[in-house]
Amino acid sequence: MRLATAGFIAVALGSTAYAQDSSACSAHHAGVNERGDHVMGFDHERTTHHFTLTADGGVIDVSADDDADVASRDAIRNHLSHIAKMFAAGDFEAPMLIHDQVPPGVPVMKEKKAVIHYAYEKTKTGARIVITTADPKALAAVHDFLRFQISDHQTGDSAEVKPKP
Repeated sequence: MRLATAGFIAVALGSTAYAQDSSACSAHHAGVNERGDHVMGFDHERTTHHFTLTADGGVIDVSADDDADVASRDAIRNHLSHIAKMFAAGDFEAPMLIHDQVPPGVPVMKEKKAVIHYAYEKTKTGARIVITTADPKALAAVHDFLRFQISDHQTGDSAEVKPKP
């Protein structure tokens, strides 16, 4: 009987810890969304982020959910154009503000800024930043950064490196 009671208590405590973790995770994600809307200048509920890991870097892609939402499209383009320039200069203040922490990979991406290229591209409903590097240490940092973005923005994107076509 004692073993069964101990097991029940352990499960109950584990459930409470999970509920607290889940609540903290939800609060963190809500903060990411709120801070992101402010820093990025567009509403996360009207736009979609995608992050893709590639063999030579990755892609940050943001689009308006509605083709007719020109305001969101233009805000995305303005933001990503600015971000590409900031990242190229080693300035990662925006993601640190949005995520309320230094994202993984950022210290190395700052250190290796000379060997990482950020190409801004317009898309039909937004824009993307294509990140490329031939430096193995920089590549690992870019992948760490993008995996963190996938997790923290809860995009559901694959954390695996997409093979070259």
